[in-house]
Amino acid sequence: MSSASQSGIRSTQLSILVNTGLAITKLLAGLLGHSYALVADAVESTADILSSTIVWSGLRIAARDPDDLYPFGYGKAEPLAGAVVSLMLLGAAVAIAVEAAREIRAPGHAPAWWTLLVLVAVMAVKWALARRVQAVGRAIGSTAVQADAQHHLSDAITSAAAFVGISVALIGGEGWEAADDWAALVASVVILVTGVRMLRPALHDLMDRTPGPEVVVAIQQAAASVPGVLATEKLAVRRTGLVCRVTIHVQSEPSMTLHDAHVVSGMVKSAIRAAVPSVQSVLVHMEPYEG
Repeated sequence: MSSASQSGIRSTQLSILVNTGLAITKLLAGLLGHSYALVADAVESTADILSSTIVWSGLRIAARDPDDLYPFGYGKAEPLAGAVVSLMLLGAAVAIAVEAAREIRAPGHAPAWWTLLVLVAVMAVKWALARRVQAVGRAIGSTAVQADAQHHLSDAITSAAAFVGISVALIGGEGWEAADDWAALVASVVILVTGVRMLRPALHDLMDRTPGPEVVVAIQQAAASVPGVLATEKLAVRRTGLVCRVTIHVQSEPSMTLHDAHVVSGMVKSAIRAAVPSVQSVLVHMEPYEG
């Protein structure tokens, strides 16, 4: 298993542990403190646990070596996990919005003041966790881990919305009990937007969209720098989980022997993998240079 996969798995294990504790804390505080926004927040944290588990499973599967059944490896499991997590965010947003609307029509008791203290602690923990997981996701180039980080950030946002709603309900007094539920409704919109935003890169990877220009340009420059390479064309790059796969056509002198062409193609592969460490495989098609 690569170090990138190990880092991603460790971050998801931490997420599962933290979210389990937060979900229990928020659910109990929401029920005892009469705060639906806090209960909604607990539901979102429970979804975080499941999403982190899915990311963990996706990373473990993606880390498997290619075999006869999957000669190109299992890398697609990683963006697939990211897409599932994003869809879970969308589902959680809809569920929270529906329940919040129901509570707004029939508001109950005003939340207890001490639920604000719970939310402050939750926001601090989730913000710190989101930053840590996001850093890991960016470092290893994992859309699934970054989606998991956004899930944590959305949880912090729902907690902030709940804090505002509870504060308004407590300050406003009688007649303002629904402020807590309105906060849950606002939070559901934020979660919905986050889910849509994180679904897009996961779908891009699943559909073999080429990585950013910084990767493509680096590969082109690395191939062109190899002695004997006169031109390059038909460069295709696709992400497969945490790694990239490259197909490139390289033009050299028409009089070059098959042995020398084989040597040049090997040098091209080495140059590309040295320039872009995330590249796992390179297929080089040698062609005669035609000016």
